[in-house]
Amino acid sequence: MEFTGLEWGELEKHQGETFYTAKKLPFTYTIRGGELFVDRRSKSITRATFEKAVEKVKNDVAHTITGPKSLCCFGAPYVWALMLALGCRKEEK
Repeated sequence: MEFTGLEWGELEKHQGETFYTAKKLPFTYTIRGGELFVDRRSKSITRATFEKAVEKVKNDVAHTITGPKSLCCFGAPYVWALMLALGCRKEEK
């Protein structure tokens, strides 16, 4: 799969919707300023962390990032779930 990116503004549009981690755990989130607050965590995921994770996946030409564990960032299960659910991936032809 190829990732095409995900803009912070797109995340803002989907606040309060229910998403699911790879382990099928439901979560919602809110955004305040440059931070994403997931209802299942007490700490926030910063915009910078999210954008670095998206860049990391976009630049993964060897396709070594296959799930949240290999993403290696704070809040990876939620970041990964949002990247998949909000359509920032494109199937290879």
